[in-house]
Amino acid sequence: MSKKLRGKSGPTRASGKAAARPQRAAAGAKPKAAPAARRAAAKSAPSPHPARPLPAAPIHLQEGEPAPPFVLPRDGGGQVALSDFAGRKLVLFFYPRANTPGCTKEAMDFSRLKGAFAACGADVIGLSADTVRSQDSFRDKYKLSIPLASDEQRATIAAYGAWGEKSLYGRKFLGIIRTTVLIDATGRVARVWRNVKVDGHADAVLAACREF
Repeated sequence: MSKKLRGKSGPTRASGKAAARPQRAAAGAKPKAAPAARRAAAKSAPSPHPARPLPAAPIHLQEGEPAPPFVLPRDGGGQVALSDFAGRKLVLFFYPRANTPGCTKEAMDFSRLKGAFAACGADVIGLSADTVRSQDSFRDKYKLSIPLASDEQRATIAAYGAWGEKSLYGRKFLGIIRTTVLIDATGRVARVWRNVKVDGHADAVLAACREF
């Protein structure tokens, strides 16, 4: 047989390499997952710090019962806790979202009355599920003088009965219910306002605070 014929009938060097590739893959090399598959797997993996499930119906605090403890990040950095106000009255007002018209007016009204609350031995904290960064922006934009706590997990919001079913344009959904809680100097719930109407609310809370 001539050299010319042997060259045509025998395997070429390139075809030999191609044949070897699937053999090496079968020998143990694991194919890489597609980016989309990796992202889907990451989303389905359980979180190392899962959030507590929120109640579907609001918790109803009773006057005279101990106020639920909390420790939360606040605007400007650091934390704010119920224990920080031991021996003083505390007003917690829960608002749905920073920089919205109703929440802005409410926060400005409580800021305006900060000195009057202090005169009757009370402090005021605004609280929502906004990030600390959003709270910082909210404070700076409207020159708010009261602390703004951030409860992104909504655990404290739920514990104080400010989480539940809401309705907007006929659509029902779960969200933050505008709520204010007055805590007395012994750490017990003195008064609760639910489904708050913003106009005149801060003045009404101040009047109640003066009674305790």
